[in-house]
Amino acid sequence: MHAVTWDHDVITAINFLQHSVLQLPFFLMNLWKFLSPALDDMFMESLRWVDATYTAKHRSDDPARLRAMFHHNLQHWKSDLPPKTKSLKRTPWDGIAEFLLRYGRKTALSLTLYLLSTVPYVGNFVLPVVSFYTFDRAVGPRPALVVFGAGLVLPKRYLILFLQTYFSSRSMMRELLEPYFSRVHFTREQKRLWFLDREGVLFGFGVGFFLAVKLPFVGFLIYAVAEASTAYLITKVTDPPPEPRPREARDEYVQSQVRWKNKTSFMKLPIWRLDASNIDGTPDGVHPLEVQLPPMKKFT
Repeated sequence: MHAVTWDHDVITAINFLQHSVLQLPFFLMNLWKFLSPALDDMFMESLRWVDATYTAKHRSDDPARLRAMFHHNLQHWKSDLPPKTKSLKRTPWDGIAEFLLRYGRKTALSLTLYLLSTVPYVGNFVLPVVSFYTFDRAVGPRPALVVFGAGLVLPKRYLILFLQTYFSSRSMMRELLEPYFSRVHFTREQKRLWFLDREGVLFGFGVGFFLAVKLPFVGFLIYAVAEASTAYLITKVTDPPPEPRPREARDEYVQSQVRWKNKTSFMKLPIWRLDASNIDGTPDGVHPLEVQLPPMKKFT
């Protein structure tokens, strides 16, 4: 065994396949939310904390110019789902099955591209072409050409890491936002436009947490921090939801959130004035200073 190196090469390849192609630790963390409601509860408790902090910070401001509360109304949306949704009688296993199917498709695609990249001659162009196609849709042709050119000269290992980080951070954001979308129901096309209109902010938010989640031992704790932080992000990229009834108000709110209305003003704000993007009145009539927030829950 001291005279050969094949065993070391095999183990190295398996580790790379596990952590960088299949993303197994990341898969297990995403699967956990279907087995326990802790992450959903953490999202809602964090949203309650954001509202409480916002109220305390702006207590001396003109109440007419403050935003409405998110947690106050959003907590009722899940208990007052549309009749069509209630009739489906979804169970946690239905969510697990959908997640496994979604993850299975992505895994099959990743493995296929990885194997195609090993084909002599043609394989050297597989990952650069995929990179160009992906980033041309996301950021335009010029940055995509830069990524394509870098893919021709960089080792395949680095390009795989780059692509998997990009795709996995997007997947992570979708999973982190599930507590919001489990209450506010968009159609598939509406949801696609929702993500497309906020793609830059969501990617920047997700990629930092994704890299931190891969740290040994503390990755799962950081995933929980990411879920809590997503509650704050929601208050910046969406409007406060109205009461779930009447149904017309719910549908009108969903349609109004497809496009990010205050994107331009938000992106121009300095980081210490992010709350300024929320000073737009209280459209649903809930006075932010009249909302009584119960004490926080303790998580163990």
